[in-house]
Parts: sequence; structure tokens; C-alpha cells
Amino acid sequence: MPNLVYLSLGSNVGDREAHMRDAIAWLETKGRIVAVSSFYETAPVDFADQAWFLNCAVAVETTETPEQLMAAILGFERQMGRQRLQTKGPRTIDIDILLVADPITGNTILDSPALTVPHPAMQQRRFVLEPLAEIAPAVRHPVLKKTIRQLLDALPAGQAVRKYQSK
Repeated sequence: MPNLVYLSLGSNVGDREAHMRDAIAWLETKGRIVAVSSFYETAPVDFADQAWFLNCAVAVETTETPEQLMAAILGFERQMGRQRLQTKGPRTIDIDILLVADPITGNTILDSPALTVPHPAMQQRRFVLEPLAEIAPAVRHPVLKKTIRQLLDALPAGQAVRKYQSK
């Protein structure tokens, strides 16, 4: 049975929109796309001296394990030209696994050197929660026991996020 995986996508190098659309098309090879949020322009967090990001959230049903999907994601990011030269630095594409909903056991919790699910910082990031709340507002964080909407509403002001108007 497939897992429902919630992902965060981001790009701030080159043609951000094209990179995001390429990533979504690639995700279709990994399973069935269930939902894609609007695109959002977001201010960089942690390392602020870089271009604004384009972000979205995607829900995909896949039979791949979270570890298999993460390994494929890392390969795709390299294929798209992502270079990890600086922590939180500019990137052509960034894909993070946020949550994994197992159809039998519910929300998956993983903590390994290769992958942590739910994503350990998602509840602190408006650029993650805003698009995710658009497609999955009632989904519960398995550790914090709050919905995505509740997590978003609890964020302090700041972290500029605005809907992106495609050119």
C-alpha cells in the first residue's frame, strides 16, 4: 500500500519556476501527485544574503519507502545542478520530506542519520507551513499533536511569505 508523503520544494537560483515545475514533473515518476499548493515567494531564512525563494508543498502517494524516496530526491537534486557548498545557501532545487502518512500505522516517525521524519524544523518555518496548510490543513504533526493549520497560526510574525503570480 502506498504512503502519502508531504514534501516541501524550494528554489532560488536561475529560473525558479521552471526548476519547481521540473521537480513536480519528476515527482510524478515516483508516484501519484495528490495535491500541489500555490507557489509562494519567501524571504531566505538563516542565511539571509541570497535571493528570495520560490516554495510550494506537494503531496504524493508512493510505494517507495521514505529512505528510498530520499535517496532518489538527493540524486535528482544533483541532476538539477544542486551543489551543497554552503549550509542554507542558494540552490537550484531543494526537496524535503516533511511528513509520511502510512495507510496502516498512521503518521510515520523516523530518526536516522539519513532521514528525520517529521522534518525537525518544519514547525518553525512559515515558508513550509503556509503552502502545506493550503493542501493539508487538518493533517496532524505526529510528535507535536497539532494540525498544520494550528502550527501555522502559532508562528510569530515575520518570515515574509507571499503568493507568487506566475509570469
